[in-house]
Amino acid sequence: MPNSSLTGRVPLFLTVAGMIGFAFAAALLFLAPSFDHDPLPGYDIERMVLLYSTLPRLATALIAGAALALSGALFQQVLRNPLASPTTLGISAGANLALVLVTLYIPDLMGLGRDVVALAGSAIAAGIVLAIGSKRGFSPFSLVLSGLVISLWCGSLAAILTLLNDRYLASLFIWGAGSLAQQSWVMPLSLLIKTGLIGLASLMLIRPLALLDLGDSGAQALGLGTIKIRLIAVTLAVALAAFVTSAVGVIGFIGLVAPTLCRLAGARRPGELMVGSALLGAALLLIADLGVQSLAGTFADQLPTGAVTAVFGSPLLLLLLPRLKMRHRPSPAPVIATEVPRRETGRLLILLACLAAAIAIGLFLGRDLDGSWVLALGEETRDLLALRLPKVTAVIAAGAMLAVAGVILQRLTGNEMASPEVLGVSSGATLGLAAALFLLAAPATSLIGTAFAIAGAFAVLLVIFLFSTRSGFAAERVLLGGIALGAMVDAIIGMLSATGDPRAFLLMRWMSGSSYAIGIPSALTALLFGICLVAMALLVRRWLDLLPLGPVTASALGVPMAPARLMLFSLAGAMSAVAALTVGPLSFIGLMGPHLAREAGFRHALPQMAGAAAIGASLMVLADWIGRTAAFPYQVPAGLVSALVGAPILMLMLSRR
Repeated sequence: MPNSSLTGRVPLFLTVAGMIGFAFAAALLFLAPSFDHDPLPGYDIERMVLLYSTLPRLATALIAGAALALSGALFQQVLRNPLASPTTLGISAGANLALVLVTLYIPDLMGLGRDVVALAGSAIAAGIVLAIGSKRGFSPFSLVLSGLVISLWCGSLAAILTLLNDRYLASLFIWGAGSLAQQSWVMPLSLLIKTGLIGLASLMLIRPLALLDLGDSGAQALGLGTIKIRLIAVTLAVALAAFVTSAVGVIGFIGLVAPTLCRLAGARRPGELMVGSALLGAALLLIADLGVQSLAGTFADQLPTGAVTAVFGSPLLLLLLPRLKMRHRPSPAPVIATEVPRRETGRLLILLACLAAAIAIGLFLGRDLDGSWVLALGEETRDLLALRLPKVTAVIAAGAMLAVAGVILQRLTGNEMASPEVLGVSSGATLGLAAALFLLAAPATSLIGTAFAIAGAFAVLLVIFLFSTRSGFAAERVLLGGIALGAMVDAIIGMLSATGDPRAFLLMRWMSGSSYAIGIPSALTALLFGICLVAMALLVRRWLDLLPLGPVTASALGVPMAPARLMLFSLAGAMSAVAALTVGPLSFIGLMGPHLAREAGFRHALPQMAGAAAIGASLMVLADWIGRTAAFPYQVPAGLVSALVGAPILMLMLSRR
């Protein structure tokens, strides 16, 4: 037995030691020219840059990387979710929204310092998440879900304000992608003291976190207060991420990839995971920043390190993904049934009535040229329907497909964070469109732009499947592959945005989920694909009822695991791709539609898909209508409005039960 334990730790030790050794060797190689420089008499500018810019920047990279990785390890351990990271509870989104609001409306507060404003935004967002989670005993499910809702709501509002005021907020793009540029030792020393104290406090939780692996019942039987420990651990993880985010901006990928690499190296116990993740995170961020400074030269301050980290870290995660061992995480309260209870049928009829009302509002109620409200029931009805009907039809199809795809992914993986954009399909479409914009100067609405978006979407899906074939398309490997590719694409878009290129703003407008360029051919195509793909999803409802029971049980009940996973992932990917090409890469509907349906009482696969489709379609129709009328004559993208509308509804449902 001692030998097996030792063999489990040697790879972890070698991995951590090798990564740290490589990082410091690269740092010495990078700094060697500065040390060889002969000091000049008087004011030596090169030595001043070394002492007060280069060295503080490298120290900041080490501290920030370790803190973010430790935060991610805490989140993944306490929330029992390998997809959790410092961005899970809306920390960075809250900081970004606070900076946007203060810059636009209360600029005097910026005199307190950008880090103070960002820290306040992070604290408010985390406080709301913890307040909602307290209603359900700080359960991992409630904390993850409420964090995602807050993150999406803050992100959507910040994106709307950025689109309307991009000339005032251009400087936030670099901060939003993570910049480690320093001009003194003040920031790294302050960050070291804050994160060091929190890190020491986190190490005191090693034994309680190990007991949490026994489950809430087992841990409570041993005298552990699970709610108290979970609250303390989440608070420490939030504080670590908030301090780093307020100091250097958003560098979220380290918090996901470092704990994952640590588990790949053999870490199983909480102590090994926390210490190993912190050391790996420090080395990874240092290596990434050294690469930025070496390649960018004098432009290193303008090239965001956080974005570059995702660009280089994503391929590393993909290469190591086949070695990752996952445990099935069963969905909450799986239900097997062949017929739909009467209560669920009644709720579904109510949702269909709400959808009909939303369609009527979207088609007939609008604004006149002078801004007054008009109910179009007269002679102008035909002309208005010719303009509005294609948009309403397209958003109904897109909302239904995204919601059903979300149901498939969440029931297939047993992970409440699973959603269509996690597959990376919409990110692939975005990357394809970016290639068309920057290489061919093709507009987003052109046939060439659409063709590039389609190619990018299915190229990403193909790459994910290739890396998951050996595991039989294991659910969370597919999701982690999608997250890795999605993070890389988002990082590339972030770097393009940081340059201030006008084409990056065109890309952002498409990413926000716009329905304004939809015509009759696009609407009919989306509707046809939507009907066919949703019908196919309904035909495999038995698989979706059985898969949450686990691979062993589902296989024993007749589910062909590998073919079923491949078909379901392909089906969800196809629906995500069609929806993204119709109204842009929306992220809210596919994530929240299934949760809203579950909170409404739908437990079986068939009614949950039908209810989620009705909810997703209704939210999209209302979001499109609000986007057309709320800021008349300006139009706000429907994808962003859908998060502003749907998030409060789900937060209310979470806080009441």
